Amino acid sequence: MSVQQSTESGESGGPEGRPTAAPGGAEEGRDGPTTGPEQTAGSAAGAAAGSAGAAAGKPGRKKRPFWQELPILLVIALLLSLGIKTFFVQAFSIPSGSMENTLQIGDRVLVDKFTPWFGAEPERGEVVVFRDPGGWLEDTPTTGSSGLMGTVQKALSTVGLMPSADEKDLIKRVIAVGGDTVECNAGSPVKVNGTALDEPYIFPGSTPCDNDPVGTVTVPKGKLWVMGDHRNNSRDSRPHHNLTGDGFVPVDNVVGRAFVVAWPLSDWSTLPVPDTFDKVPSRAAGSPVEAPAAPAALAVAGVVPIALWRRRRARNTKG
Repeated sequence: MSVQQSTESGESGGPEGRPTAAPGGAEEGRDGPTTGPEQTAGSAAGAAAGSAGAAAGKPGRKKRPFWQELPILLVIALLLSLGIKTFFVQAFSIPSGSMENTLQIGDRVLVDKFTPWFGAEPERGEVVVFRDPGGWLEDTPTTGSSGLMGTVQKALSTVGLMPSADEKDLIKRVIAVGGDTVECNAGSPVKVNGTALDEPYIFPGSTPCDNDPVGTVTVPKGKLWVMGDHRNNSRDSRPHHNLTGDGFVPVDNVVGRAFVVAWPLSDWSTLPVPDTFDKVPSRAAGSPVEAPAAPAALAVAGVVPIALWRRRRARNTKG
Protein backbone atom coordinates (compact mmCIF):
# COMPACT_ATOMS: atom_id res chain seq x y z
CA MET A 1 0.00 0.00 0.00
CA SER A 2 1.48 3.26 -1.04
CA VAL A 3 -0.06 5.26 1.78
CA GLN A 4 1.27 2.89 4.41
CA GLN A 5 4.68 2.90 2.85
CA SER A 6 4.79 6.67 2.93
CA THR A 7 3.81 6.62 6.58
CA GLU A 8 6.39 4.13 7.49
CA SER A 9 8.96 6.05 5.56
CA GLY A 10 8.06 9.16 7.53
CA GLU A 11 8.37 7.32 10.82
CA SER A 12 11.80 6.08 9.91
CA GLY A 13 12.98 9.65 9.55
CA GLY A 14 13.37 9.70 5.73
CA PRO A 15 13.65 13.08 4.05
CA GLU A 16 10.21 12.74 2.43
CA GLY A 17 8.51 12.12 5.76
CA ARG A 18 10.11 14.94 7.79
CA PRO A 19 7.34 17.26 9.05
CA THR A 20 7.37 20.90 7.96
CA ALA A 21 7.81 23.10 11.03
CA ALA A 22 5.87 26.32 11.42
CA PRO A 23 8.07 29.35 12.07
CA GLY A 24 8.53 29.82 15.78
CA GLY A 25 6.54 26.66 16.53
CA ALA A 26 7.32 23.74 18.80
CA GLU A 27 8.55 21.63 15.92
CA GLU A 28 11.11 24.27 14.99
CA GLY A 29 12.49 24.08 18.50
CA ARG A 30 12.71 20.31 18.27
CA ASP A 31 14.19 19.89 14.81
CA GLY A 32 15.81 23.28 14.18
CA PRO A 33 19.26 24.43 15.15
CA THR A 34 18.05 25.65 18.57
CA THR A 35 17.64 22.47 20.52
CA GLY A 36 17.88 23.38 24.23
CA PRO A 37 15.84 25.55 26.59
CA GLU A 38 19.02 27.11 27.96
CA GLN A 39 19.99 28.28 24.52
CA THR A 40 16.52 29.71 23.90
CA ALA A 41 16.59 31.65 27.18
CA GLY A 42 20.06 32.90 26.40
CA SER A 43 18.94 34.17 23.01
CA ALA A 44 16.02 36.04 24.58
CA ALA A 45 18.28 37.58 27.20
CA GLY A 46 20.70 38.62 24.53
CA ALA A 47 17.98 40.24 22.47
CA ALA A 48 16.73 42.13 25.52
CA ALA A 49 20.22 43.28 26.36
CA GLY A 50 20.70 44.44 22.78
CA SER A 51 17.47 46.44 22.87
CA ALA A 52 18.44 48.02 26.17
CA GLY A 53 21.81 48.94 24.78
CA ALA A 54 20.23 50.53 21.73
CA ALA A 55 17.85 52.51 23.93
CA ALA A 56 20.70 53.62 26.16
CA GLY A 57 22.67 54.74 23.16
CA LYS A 58 19.80 56.89 21.79
CA PRO A 59 20.31 60.56 22.69
CA GLY A 60 17.53 61.98 24.97
CA ARG A 61 15.77 65.36 24.54
CA LYS A 62 17.81 68.01 26.27
CA LYS A 63 15.83 70.21 28.65
CA ARG A 64 16.24 73.93 28.11
CA PRO A 65 17.19 76.13 31.04
CA PHE A 66 14.47 78.37 32.43
CA TRP A 67 16.09 81.59 31.20
CA GLN A 68 15.76 80.30 27.62
CA GLU A 69 12.09 79.31 28.04
CA LEU A 70 11.10 82.57 29.76
CA PRO A 71 11.04 84.73 26.56
CA ILE A 72 8.87 82.11 24.83
CA LEU A 73 6.43 82.09 27.75
CA LEU A 74 6.28 85.89 27.73
CA VAL A 75 5.53 85.97 23.99
CA ILE A 76 2.76 83.40 24.43
CA ALA A 77 1.30 85.37 27.34
CA LEU A 78 1.33 88.62 25.32
CA LEU A 79 -0.33 86.94 22.32
CA LEU A 80 -3.03 85.49 24.56
CA SER A 81 -3.57 88.86 26.20
CA LEU A 82 -3.85 90.57 22.82
CA GLY A 83 -6.35 87.96 21.64
CA ILE A 84 -8.43 88.32 24.80
CA LYS A 85 -8.47 92.12 24.45
CA THR A 86 -9.44 91.95 20.79
CA PHE A 87 -12.18 89.34 20.98
CA PHE A 88 -13.24 88.75 24.59
CA VAL A 89 -12.67 91.26 27.42
CA GLN A 90 -11.05 94.69 27.60
CA ALA A 91 -10.35 96.97 30.56
CA PHE A 92 -11.42 100.61 30.51
CA SER A 93 -10.65 103.43 32.94
CA ILE A 94 -13.38 105.84 34.06
CA PRO A 95 -12.13 109.41 33.46
CA SER A 96 -15.12 111.49 34.64
CA GLY A 97 -17.99 111.54 37.10
CA SER A 98 -20.83 111.21 34.58
CA MET A 99 -21.71 107.72 35.86
CA GLU A 100 -21.47 108.40 39.61
CA ASN A 101 -22.22 106.78 41.95
CA THR A 102 -22.37 103.61 39.89
CA LEU A 103 -18.83 104.24 38.65
CA GLN A 104 -16.23 106.41 40.33
CA ILE A 105 -13.42 108.36 38.68
CA GLY A 106 -10.43 106.03 38.32
CA ASP A 107 -12.44 102.81 38.41
CA ARG A 108 -11.42 100.06 36.01
CA VAL A 109 -14.29 98.20 34.39
CA LEU A 110 -14.17 95.03 32.32
CA VAL A 111 -16.12 95.13 29.08
CA ASP A 112 -17.57 92.08 27.35
CA LYS A 113 -16.59 92.23 23.67
CA PHE A 114 -17.40 88.58 22.94
CA THR A 115 -21.22 88.45 22.72
CA PRO A 116 -21.51 91.18 20.04
CA TRP A 117 -19.63 88.82 17.69
CA PHE A 118 -22.72 86.58 17.79
CA GLY A 119 -25.11 89.39 16.91
CA ALA A 120 -26.12 90.34 20.47
CA GLU A 121 -27.24 93.98 20.67
CA PRO A 122 -27.33 96.26 23.72
CA GLU A 123 -30.45 96.14 25.87
CA ARG A 124 -32.15 98.72 28.05
CA GLY A 125 -30.42 99.23 31.39
CA GLU A 126 -26.99 97.96 30.34
CA VAL A 127 -23.88 100.07 30.92
CA VAL A 128 -22.04 100.16 27.60
CA VAL A 129 -18.79 101.54 26.21
CA PHE A 130 -19.11 103.07 22.76
CA ARG A 131 -17.02 105.03 20.29
CA ASP A 132 -17.68 108.74 19.95
CA PRO A 133 -20.62 109.14 17.52
CA GLY A 134 -19.17 112.50 16.51
CA GLY A 135 -18.35 115.59 18.51
CA TRP A 136 -19.15 114.21 21.96
CA LEU A 137 -15.50 114.39 23.07
CA GLU A 138 -14.38 117.52 21.24
CA ASP A 139 -13.93 119.54 24.45
CA THR A 140 -12.54 116.66 26.52
CA PRO A 141 -8.76 116.94 27.11
CA THR A 142 -6.57 113.89 26.73
CA THR A 143 -5.14 112.82 30.07
CA GLY A 144 -2.42 110.47 28.89
CA SER A 145 0.99 110.29 30.55
CA SER A 146 4.08 111.58 28.77
CA GLY A 147 7.66 110.37 28.57
CA LEU A 148 8.64 106.86 29.59
CA MET A 149 5.44 106.20 31.55
CA GLY A 150 3.35 107.22 28.56
CA THR A 151 5.27 104.82 26.31
CA VAL A 152 4.88 101.99 28.80
CA GLN A 153 1.16 102.64 29.18
CA LYS A 154 0.67 102.73 25.42
CA ALA A 155 2.54 99.44 24.99
CA LEU A 156 0.61 97.71 27.77
CA SER A 157 -2.73 99.07 26.59
CA THR A 158 -2.04 97.68 23.12
CA VAL A 159 -2.09 94.14 24.49
CA GLY A 160 -4.88 94.87 26.97
CA LEU A 161 -2.85 94.89 30.18
CA MET A 162 -3.73 98.54 30.90
CA PRO A 163 -6.58 100.84 29.80
CA SER A 164 -5.74 103.18 26.96
CA ALA A 165 -5.45 106.87 27.82
CA ASP A 166 -6.25 108.25 24.37
CA GLU A 167 -9.11 106.09 23.09
CA LYS A 168 -12.17 108.06 21.98
CA ASP A 169 -14.67 106.01 23.96
CA LEU A 170 -17.52 106.91 26.30
CA ILE A 171 -19.50 104.96 28.89
CA LYS A 172 -23.23 105.51 29.59
CA ARG A 173 -26.37 103.57 30.46
CA VAL A 174 -28.73 102.47 27.68
CA ILE A 175 -32.18 103.93 28.38
CA ALA A 176 -33.94 103.06 25.12
CA VAL A 177 -33.28 101.05 21.96
CA GLY A 178 -34.48 101.30 18.38
CA GLY A 179 -38.25 101.73 18.12
CA ASP A 180 -38.69 102.97 21.70
CA THR A 181 -40.27 106.28 22.64
CA VAL A 182 -38.56 108.31 25.38
CA GLU A 183 -40.24 111.06 27.39
CA CYS A 184 -37.81 113.33 29.22
CA ASN A 185 -39.60 116.31 30.74
CA ALA A 186 -38.73 118.61 33.63
CA GLY A 187 -40.33 117.63 36.90
CA SER A 188 -41.17 114.09 35.69
CA PRO A 189 -39.43 110.73 35.68
CA VAL A 190 -38.02 109.38 32.46
CA LYS A 191 -40.61 107.31 30.60
CA VAL A 192 -39.89 104.61 28.02
CA ASN A 193 -42.85 103.47 25.91
CA GLY A 194 -45.14 105.17 28.41
CA THR A 195 -43.69 103.42 31.48
CA ALA A 196 -42.02 105.56 34.15
CA LEU A 197 -38.60 104.36 35.23
CA ASP A 198 -37.72 103.95 38.88
CA GLU A 199 -34.02 104.92 38.84
CA PRO A 200 -32.33 104.30 42.19
CA TYR A 201 -28.93 104.34 40.44
CA ILE A 202 -29.15 108.11 39.78
CA PHE A 203 -26.62 110.21 41.69
CA PRO A 204 -28.16 111.54 44.95
CA GLY A 205 -29.53 115.03 44.39
CA SER A 206 -29.72 114.68 40.60
CA THR A 207 -33.02 114.95 38.74
CA PRO A 208 -34.01 112.61 35.91
CA CYS A 209 -34.40 115.32 33.25
CA ASP A 210 -34.82 118.74 34.88
CA ASN A 211 -31.45 120.14 33.82
CA ASP A 212 -31.82 119.11 30.17
CA PRO A 213 -35.37 118.15 29.12
CA VAL A 214 -35.91 117.07 25.51
CA GLY A 215 -39.62 116.24 25.46
CA THR A 216 -40.67 113.14 23.52
CA VAL A 217 -38.14 111.37 21.31
CA THR A 218 -38.49 108.23 19.17
CA VAL A 219 -35.29 106.23 18.79
CA PRO A 220 -34.57 105.16 15.18
CA LYS A 221 -33.86 101.53 14.36
CA GLY A 222 -30.22 100.61 14.89
CA LYS A 223 -29.68 103.47 17.36
CA LEU A 224 -29.58 103.88 21.16
CA TRP A 225 -30.61 106.59 23.61
CA VAL A 226 -28.08 106.78 26.45
CA MET A 227 -27.80 108.75 29.69
CA GLY A 228 -25.29 109.06 32.50
CA ASP A 229 -26.28 108.12 36.03
CA HIS A 230 -25.14 111.55 37.25
CA ARG A 231 -27.73 113.38 35.17
CA ASN A 232 -26.62 116.88 36.23
CA ASN A 233 -23.02 116.12 35.20
CA SER A 234 -23.40 114.08 32.04
CA ARG A 235 -23.22 115.17 28.42
CA ASP A 236 -25.23 112.31 27.00
CA SER A 237 -27.99 111.96 24.41
CA ARG A 238 -29.99 114.89 25.85
CA PRO A 239 -27.67 117.87 25.18
CA HIS A 240 -26.51 116.42 21.87
CA HIS A 241 -30.11 115.97 20.80
CA ASN A 242 -30.84 119.61 21.56
CA LEU A 243 -27.72 120.84 19.80
CA THR A 244 -27.73 118.71 16.66
CA GLY A 245 -31.20 117.20 16.55
CA ASP A 246 -29.73 113.70 16.93
CA GLY A 247 -28.04 112.52 20.11
CA PHE A 248 -28.47 108.87 19.15
CA VAL A 249 -25.65 106.31 19.35
CA PRO A 250 -25.37 103.80 16.48
CA VAL A 251 -25.40 100.20 17.67
CA ASP A 252 -22.32 99.58 15.50
CA ASN A 253 -20.39 102.06 17.66
CA VAL A 254 -20.83 99.95 20.79
CA VAL A 255 -17.60 98.30 21.89
CA GLY A 256 -19.24 96.09 24.52
CA ARG A 257 -21.09 95.90 27.79
CA ALA A 258 -19.37 96.77 31.08
CA PHE A 259 -20.20 93.92 33.44
CA VAL A 260 -17.93 94.35 36.45
CA VAL A 261 -15.88 96.97 38.31
CA ALA A 262 -12.56 95.16 38.67
CA TRP A 263 -10.35 97.81 40.28
CA PRO A 264 -9.81 99.09 42.90
CA LEU A 265 -10.83 96.10 44.96
CA SER A 266 -12.68 98.34 47.40
CA ASP A 267 -15.08 99.31 44.57
CA TRP A 268 -15.47 95.79 43.17
CA SER A 269 -19.04 95.15 42.05
CA THR A 270 -21.08 93.75 39.19
CA LEU A 271 -23.16 95.91 36.84
CA PRO A 272 -26.52 94.15 36.41
CA VAL A 273 -29.54 95.49 34.57
CA PRO A 274 -31.89 97.27 37.06
CA ASP A 275 -35.27 95.61 37.59
CA THR A 276 -37.17 98.71 36.45
CA PHE A 277 -36.31 97.94 32.80
CA ASP A 278 -38.08 94.58 33.01
CA LYS A 279 -41.39 96.47 33.23
CA VAL A 280 -40.89 98.38 29.98
CA PRO A 281 -43.00 97.01 27.11
CA SER A 282 -41.35 96.26 23.80
CA ARG A 283 -43.18 99.13 22.09
CA ALA A 284 -45.48 101.92 23.11
CA ALA A 285 -49.16 101.02 23.35
CA GLY A 286 -51.04 101.85 20.18
CA SER A 287 -47.96 102.06 18.00
CA PRO A 288 -48.55 100.85 14.45
CA VAL A 289 -47.46 97.38 13.47
CA GLU A 290 -44.74 97.38 10.87
CA ALA A 291 -46.09 96.54 7.43
CA PRO A 292 -44.57 93.55 5.64
CA ALA A 293 -41.83 94.24 3.19
CA ALA A 294 -42.73 94.64 -0.47
CA PRO A 295 -41.33 91.23 -1.59
CA ALA A 296 -43.31 89.46 1.14
CA ALA A 297 -46.51 91.33 0.24
CA LEU A 298 -46.07 90.44 -3.43
CA ALA A 299 -45.52 86.79 -2.54
CA VAL A 300 -48.76 86.70 -0.54
CA ALA A 301 -50.63 88.41 -3.36
CA GLY A 302 -49.37 85.80 -5.80
CA VAL A 303 -50.14 82.77 -3.64
CA VAL A 304 -53.78 83.64 -2.87
CA PRO A 305 -55.10 83.42 -6.50
CA ILE A 306 -53.29 80.10 -6.99
CA ALA A 307 -54.87 78.64 -3.86
CA LEU A 308 -58.36 79.76 -4.96
CA TRP A 309 -57.82 78.28 -8.42
CA ARG A 310 -56.78 74.91 -6.97
CA ARG A 311 -59.82 74.78 -4.69
CA ARG A 312 -62.18 75.56 -7.61
CA ARG A 313 -60.54 72.87 -9.76
CA ALA A 314 -60.84 70.26 -7.01
CA ARG A 315 -64.55 71.10 -6.58
CA ASN A 316 -65.25 70.71 -10.31
CA THR A 317 -63.46 67.37 -10.38
CA LYS A 318 -65.62 66.00 -7.57
CA GLY A 319 -68.78 67.18 -9.34
